Amino acid sequence: MPDSVSNTRRSFIKSTSMLAAAPFVGTLGALHTRMAQAAGFSALVGSPYGPIQPVNDLTTGLPLLKLPSGFSYKSYGWTGDIMSDGQPTPSSHDGMGVVRTRRVGRSTEIVMVRNHERGTSSSPIVSVPTYDGVANVPTSGSPSRPGGGTSNLVFRDGNWVSSYASLAGTLTNCAGGVTPWGTWLTCEETISNRMTGLGGPTGLKHGYVFEVPVDAAQTTAVPIVGMGRFQHEAVAVDPQTGFVYETHDSTRVAGLFRYEPTVTTGALGSLGQGGTLKMAKIRNQINGTAPLLAPQLGDTFELEWVTIDNPDAEPVSVPAPYFPFVTGTTTVAGPFKEGFDKGGAQMSRGEGIWYWNRSMFIVDTAGGVSAGGTVGGGDGCVWELDLDTQVLTCIFVVPAGMPSVGNNADNITVSPKGGIVLFEDGGTHTANGVVFGCRMMGVLPDGNTYAFGENNLTAAVRADAVAQGKAAGTGDGRGNEFCGGTFSPDGRVLFVNIQSPGITFAISGPWAQGPL
Repeated sequence: MPDSVSNTRRSFIKSTSMLAAAPFVGTLGALHTRMAQAAGFSALVGSPYGPIQPVNDLTTGLPLLKLPSGFSYKSYGWTGDIMSDGQPTPSSHDGMGVVRTRRVGRSTEIVMVRNHERGTSSSPIVSVPTYDGVANVPTSGSPSRPGGGTSNLVFRDGNWVSSYASLAGTLTNCAGGVTPWGTWLTCEETISNRMTGLGGPTGLKHGYVFEVPVDAAQTTAVPIVGMGRFQHEAVAVDPQTGFVYETHDSTRVAGLFRYEPTVTTGALGSLGQGGTLKMAKIRNQINGTAPLLAPQLGDTFELEWVTIDNPDAEPVSVPAPYFPFVTGTTTVAGPFKEGFDKGGAQMSRGEGIWYWNRSMFIVDTAGGVSAGGTVGGGDGCVWELDLDTQVLTCIFVVPAGMPSVGNNADNITVSPKGGIVLFEDGGTHTANGVVFGCRMMGVLPDGNTYAFGENNLTAAVRADAVAQGKAAGTGDGRGNEFCGGTFSPDGRVLFVNIQSPGITFAISGPWAQGPL
């Protein structure tokens, strides 16, 4: 392995290599590992936590998830459940992060902020700070307005305590990220212009990042325009420099961005005081081949950054063949077009990003090659960016047509001791005649994956949930995505969402048996 590869993966490998030793993989797994690495791709291996099986929820008694032996969980905040502020829990749960941990008497309290990836809605979040509250009348004739936003959740001593709305009037709040100063950055995954209602264009532009604190009353609902207007997915802050790294989800016309704030000391509102937006460029390489779209394990690239002069630029319609591997005319975010024209690098679908130990771990949901040969249409890859050297290394990539290894991972989290978990958004897949739901996948230091958990919302389970009064929907829901994964600071609890029908889980168990 070249020195640059070894250097950039130092933090990931040093923290988990002992935990991912031979007993966790076994002889057959070790063989698959060698075969995968020789071919330049990842492989599915046995889990260090053992096989997964249906486990009953301690709240409803229903087998909502499959988990390893010894793990348990409590569900909370189903779509429609009444929150502490009297509002129904918004639907479409997505990104989530822990923003505060504190002692309350003899108890330990954790507060999280949770995104709701909703578009226009006839039942939007209300009575909280609102960005765009304009009424819009779509063609269906039912009054509607931006339905996205955030809610905050409180978890104390292993139990769910309360929840309340904290931001309204936004659109498609997909993921985001926590800040070192204890707030949440929620991201709009859209470049929607002013909505069109009766009388023509109304409302505000969308495609921004907003800051949400623990206290909803302190939310300003003011977009941080300097962070760019594009299809935001997630963000992560480098605590040493104060730079905010931002992913961009727009198939084969996506970039990796970095916001360098003027005020780097960090505090609520500091990012809104100005800064410079930049886009990643591969050093000593011009556009034309888009090498980040279809990497192999161990591929490395040194990054530099080009300045975006107009972070609030309007979307642009661009005909083919302007961008490599993009056919037909496509509408792209203005900041991406500017960055690309300055030599910025194409990614396919930048989604989850997480900071840990001087590295950023970045998911490209469609990285790789599809079974049909589409470049940038694969089942996903993960990059590690060494923040000190600015070297980007591919640490996981799915072979073409093998979703069992990883099925379009979306969100990502890293445990306090350095174990990576991916959360799938690829729907169900079939292997050896067995249908598998979306999964939570651990990533080992050799680039291979193992199944830690699985969505078990079968039609029968959903029907039982409806009988309990839950807005659980109907039909087979095992293909609904996991998202919003985040560990408690002590590593004892993994919080995660299933986006639809919208459920939040708190998972605990024998984490010490493996690398998480």
